[in-house]
Amino acid sequence: MPDAARSPVYDVAIVGGGHNALVAAGYLARAGRSVVVLEKLDHVGGAAVSERPWAGVDARLSRYSYLVSLLPRSIVDDLGLGIRLLRRRYSSYTPDPADPTRGVLVDTADAAATADSFAQVTGSTAEAERFADFSERIAPVGRLLFPSMTEPLRRAAAVRGDLGDDDLWGELVERPLGELLRSSLDTDIARGIALTDGLIGTFATADDESLRQNRCFLYHVIGGGTGHWDVPVGGMGCVTAELSRAARDAGAELRTDSEVVALAPDGEITVAGGARVHARLVLSGVGPAVLTRLLAAAGAAEPAAPGPAPEGAQLKVNMLLQRLPRLRDARVAPEAAFAGTFHVNETLSQLDAAHATALSGGIPDPLPAEIYCHSLTDPTILGAELRESGAHTLTLFGLQVPHRLLEGRDPDAARTALLDAAQRSLDAVLAEPIADCVYVAPDGTPCVEARTTADLEQSLGMVGGDIFHGPLSWPWAGDDEPLDTPAQRWGVATPHPAVLLCGSGARRGGAVSGLGGHNAAMAALELLVR
Repeated sequence: MPDAARSPVYDVAIVGGGHNALVAAGYLARAGRSVVVLEKLDHVGGAAVSERPWAGVDARLSRYSYLVSLLPRSIVDDLGLGIRLLRRRYSSYTPDPADPTRGVLVDTADAAATADSFAQVTGSTAEAERFADFSERIAPVGRLLFPSMTEPLRRAAAVRGDLGDDDLWGELVERPLGELLRSSLDTDIARGIALTDGLIGTFATADDESLRQNRCFLYHVIGGGTGHWDVPVGGMGCVTAELSRAARDAGAELRTDSEVVALAPDGEITVAGGARVHARLVLSGVGPAVLTRLLAAAGAAEPAAPGPAPEGAQLKVNMLLQRLPRLRDARVAPEAAFAGTFHVNETLSQLDAAHATALSGGIPDPLPAEIYCHSLTDPTILGAELRESGAHTLTLFGLQVPHRLLEGRDPDAARTALLDAAQRSLDAVLAEPIADCVYVAPDGTPCVEARTTADLEQSLGMVGGDIFHGPLSWPWAGDDEPLDTPAQRWGVATPHPAVLLCGSGARRGGAVSGLGGHNAAMAALELLVR
């Protein structure tokens, strides 16, 4: 390219405009660095967006990501974000699959009510005590690890020493999670409630030797140092809107409709249409598998990625209801049951059986799922007329549905089959069919949409529909792992010194946390002063 036509050299170019990219852009621009974000869609935010799925219906749903736990307060304060998060009183409700007229309601404000609920299902309050003891036993892990997530990686030996509980370390880090659950809890239903935190977007059993369920479980119980999952007021789109504002106010340039098609390790980026962008450093907000493809398109030799290919294992169903459905359990109000995580057919044995069915190529039946009603905690996502009518949103997150189930199948037929399985599973624990409660849009469309792993791959470019961009890593460094460079110390290294990870594929980068963006920005700032 002639020098006269060459674009300015930015300090940092960021490929992809997800929430992590926006966090990185905000930090770098506030530090006085020139930053450009390149996003292929017509909007930024990636999976952290709110949309109106149904024409003529004033409901803004968090279409993909929907709860916040791992976003540190320090990032919110550093970037001056006007984000409000609300804590949910009810942790979960779990109908007994064998008898849905009874269920376990975990009420964080009423231990006696929680114990009575356990007794209704298990015959005594002893399991409630064991459940509380289990939560208390793993609590130190969150208190220890969460503050370290915005610091350079620590060595495993140092983390283990600071935890001061070798037995717990072994149970969480060295042996399959199922062992810890069985030794801590006596009932299938309580073990299942705990295990679900290890299976979000993760295809595994309780006893999987890969320990992928252990790593997923760990990230889900350390958020905020407590493991609480909070509701973003206004929906996930408000989180992205604040991150975008903060980045732009600091001087970052956000370009939409700018699809990167090739990336050279020296920082030359080719955008669809032939335009070039040059930067001293490139941060990759796209998954490692996509990054490998972009580097190859620029002629860069890239070693084969270690481990399995990215594979998501979830189904997301968004619904708008005329009203909340009636439960078979007369002791629990729907407003309490749906305010937290509503577990559907998620005992430990059901979760493992669903895995076996999916592994053999079938759709689990019953399909394990968890339900959540955003509008009970935050009604602002609904217009005034919908709120006054008693309408509510409902989000269903199906487990044990790996992307391989959709490969080679017609995507529409596969989506319909998964949605049917999810509705059958939910109907099994309700006193009325969920279809009888669904809101109907002015054009006659039922307000239900399903998003499969194939939909995520097609719409957001997430290979295999993997919400973590690949297998999760432990949030520390191995004792023999090299930590010689800023990128290595912050967990954002690639084989190319001028290319860093800043998305969910970075060490500690998963979920709506901003951690991948923060840590990449910290590494970049160290590199840029050299």
